[in-house]
Amino acid sequence: MLRTFIQYWKRTFPRLLAGTTLAELAQAAEGCRSALDLGCGGGSPSRHLGIPYLSGLDGHAPSLQEARANRTHQEYHLGDVRNIGGLFSPGQFEACIALDLIEHLTKDEGRQLLRDMEKIALKRVIVFTPNGFLPQHGAEDDLQEHLSGWEPEEMHALGYRVIGMHGPKFLRGEYHRSRFLPRAIAGPLSIIGHFLYTRSHPEKASALLCIKDVGARLR
Repeated sequence: MLRTFIQYWKRTFPRLLAGTTLAELAQAAEGCRSALDLGCGGGSPSRHLGIPYLSGLDGHAPSLQEARANRTHQEYHLGDVRNIGGLFSPGQFEACIALDLIEHLTKDEGRQLLRDMEKIALKRVIVFTPNGFLPQHGAEDDLQEHLSGWEPEEMHALGYRVIGMHGPKFLRGEYHRSRFLPRAIAGPLSIIGHFLYTRSHPEKASALLCIKDVGARLR
């Protein structure tokens, strides 16, 4: 009985944590009927947000092939996220979404990406990124290395509303994995910490959900 409960616990809480993240993302994307999903990878969470028309862009060809196989989007683009200003038109999509992407760019490239996203989006820009610089190393050509870190204060200064995600920062390390606790324990602590404190105190959170409404801006 105890072993069965432990196995159930291990399966359930990672799903609850993912469900919490999806719920926050879905609320951020509410009312958007089309979106450009940047750095979409092979299994983007954006496909679960209830957006009727999703366009995915990724610079890693195998990941984009996986996305096609999984039918995650309605259209697919192989390209460099640093060049989206020349690939898409102003106001072409109601939302621009970048999940775990901006930290893979330099600071200058990241700021330019935000400016381009704010032009392409008709309503809203949604960015998900670690809180501060989180070291991460990838394999050759998989585009997974982290090159920059983003703080709540600088995102506020750029006009973004910031929500703390993934619970307390001290619990997680590279790839948002638990640093020193079993996943079955770190998961519940992250969820509890998210709702009780770090959601409204993003400076203490492991990750940041940054949202900017751009619909009122004249083009």
